[in-house]
Amino acid sequence: MREIATITIRDKEYPNRLKHIPDPPKVLYYKGDIKAEEPCFAVVGTRVPSSYGKQVTLEFSEKLTASKITIVSGLAPGIDTVAHTAAVEQGGRTIAVLGTGIDEESMYPRENIALARKIVATGGLLLSEYPPGTPGSRFSFPRRNRIISGISLGVLVTEAKEKSGSLITANYAFSHNRKVFAIPGSIYVSNTQGPHLLIKRGAQLVDNAYDILQELGLSVSTESREPTEGNSQEETLILKALAEELLHLDKIIEKTKLGAATVARTLTVLEVQQKVRNLGNNIYAHRA
Repeated sequence: MREIATITIRDKEYPNRLKHIPDPPKVLYYKGDIKAEEPCFAVVGTRVPSSYGKQVTLEFSEKLTASKITIVSGLAPGIDTVAHTAAVEQGGRTIAVLGTGIDEESMYPRENIALARKIVATGGLLLSEYPPGTPGSRFSFPRRNRIISGISLGVLVTEAKEKSGSLITANYAFSHNRKVFAIPGSIYVSNTQGPHLLIKRGAQLVDNAYDILQELGLSVSTESREPTEGNSQEETLILKALAEELLHLDKIIEKTKLGAATVARTLTVLEVQQKVRNLGNNIYAHRA
């Protein structure tokens, strides 16, 4: 893994958008490739996402990555991790802004050290205003959110509670005159209260990544695939069932009328083909 480097606000490689927020960091510590100009977009949310939140974050992050957008997030558990991972797995670029030093002894969360290494190895960037050896605190994580907003063209909150730190990022985005987007959900679920509050405050409700790209004036990837086309009758039945909603393994068996062994075997094949994904706890989703 690369050594930690520093850059000051006077250097030409310092991210240009970040220079123009009210309180830009005078010095940044980084590992990876730092760029003065690139189309960055932040995807943030709860540390304890539902299967719905994971699916939405994966789909939006993958489609934005396919359109050559750099995904920015905070390397935290939950939505941040899902967003970074989606970008890496798509072969895209992602930036993790930390609320600690970027040395592995200080990095939080510990379980994402391997992901941090992968981000750098695949052409991404680890970024922090805190020098090596700085642990996280109740002040450092909220403050780093201004950097997430500052380097980005806009911010998407996919799933978050009303008091979530993700809303701090959104508040910075409003103050930075960035576009704020939010994913709607059930009014009875606490993790959708944050996005609904943002929508009331003027965030744009979105239900697909192309809305974001069009709003930001960015080009849209023309890549597409037939969502329900399989290589066998069993694959097609399962893909059609998952095209409508997330489904537990038992529900897939019920809807397709296929045997349990056949469904399990076919889902494994579809995962290898990257047509479906297991969101955990035997809940499956179509991979758009």
